[in-house]
Amino acid sequence: MKAYVIGLGRSGVAAARLLKQQGWDVMISDRGMSDSLQGLQRDLAQEEITVKLQETPTLDNLKKTDLIIVSPGVPWDVPILVRAREENIPMYGEIELAWRSLSDVPWVGITGTNGKTTTTALCSALFQGSGLNAPSCGNIGNAACELGLKETSWDWIIAEISSYQIESSQKLAPEIGVWTTFSPDHLERHYTLENYFAIKKSLLDRAQLKILNGDDPYLRYLVNENWSGVHWTSIKGKDQLLGKPSHGIYLEGNEIIAFGEKIIQVSEFPMAGDHNLQNLLLAVGAARLAGVEKSAIAQSIINFQGVPHRLEPICKIENVPFINDSKATNYEAATVGLSSVPSPVILIAGGQAKTGNDQDWCELIKNKASVVLLIGEAAPKFAQRLDEMGYTSYQVVETMENAVKEGINRVKKQEGSVVLLSPACASFDQYDNFEQRGDHFRQLCLQNNLF
Repeated sequence: MKAYVIGLGRSGVAAARLLKQQGWDVMISDRGMSDSLQGLQRDLAQEEITVKLQETPTLDNLKKTDLIIVSPGVPWDVPILVRAREENIPMYGEIELAWRSLSDVPWVGITGTNGKTTTTALCSALFQGSGLNAPSCGNIGNAACELGLKETSWDWIIAEISSYQIESSQKLAPEIGVWTTFSPDHLERHYTLENYFAIKKSLLDRAQLKILNGDDPYLRYLVNENWSGVHWTSIKGKDQLLGKPSHGIYLEGNEIIAFGEKIIQVSEFPMAGDHNLQNLLLAVGAARLAGVEKSAIAQSIINFQGVPHRLEPICKIENVPFINDSKATNYEAATVGLSSVPSPVILIAGGQAKTGNDQDWCELIKNKASVVLLIGEAAPKFAQRLDEMGYTSYQVVETMENAVKEGINRVKKQEGSVVLLSPACASFDQYDNFEQRGDHFRQLCLQNNLF
């Protein structure tokens, strides 16, 4: 049996290895050519996995295979894949392959426009704090197929699942589905808000139990309240819940209440911001539905240290904090990031721009930012947009190196109380992913903090 994996990223490599372990004859292709890809090619050749670089699959090649695995970065609707599906060649994504290999383990599947990563990290911390072997995977932690490669007995799998991954999954059905937020994003790939919503909803349709953020206006409006098995959350109190309070998770005064039981005081949670409280309620709900004891949940909340690349404090230079919010890859997430730090802000923004409504973000910049340092291919567009909004305190610096250097110069002139990397953009113009972008920011900050 022959399998063809498209994309030599981490998830593609993990998928190829899992298929090989299962006895498939595996080929993997990638359009790129670099030293790192050539190194992977040599390593995988030792494992009898064929790698083709600078290769775009043809329909004739795909017709010779029994299964096609598509990496998340490959659009599901490219013509060659549409044609292959018309030829009835089995095709699905890496996370679907992982689920089919690990479907005997219960999954928590977490999706949403923003808040996925923090909610996933919180869920994993709450489950693991009770002694459960519950790794995170998907867009955080392991590639999903890496878990299938390990000779380990998992109690739960906590998966952050993007719309790209849901789109290429037909059967992935988590025991508990969590929907964090919904707002326009990835429309350059999904084209319409309706398509994007339908993709997200399909994961929750297949989940046995569902937890939704009841403070999100889109979800409150768009989701059918008669959807079975739904548990709503709200930081605004039980009166704002959709559904019965005994089925929900909410704040009452300073207490987190889950299914009618007190869990912990909000003041014990070390992360600031309403958005993080919303994420926490979702995670608490998932943990209680999974049977995690209240005392274990409370202790894990107290011990939680946050998430890399999401409002992550890096260091202080001239006693001014430098904060990495590289995970803010759209306007909504960047608005949350900017809202969460004190004024005046030296903001680093830019990258590969996305379709979306930037009005709230731009207004917040006018109110909170002393200067915006613009990087990446979106810099000219952002500069023009800020001009249109009547904001002229920006500088096009192009690269992260220049942004950090200029940020330090501005700090020395006492122009800001915080330096915040919160790009409002994807990273693919200059980096492989948002993690690499955030790691580069961290490295540059720490290097400069030595002097």
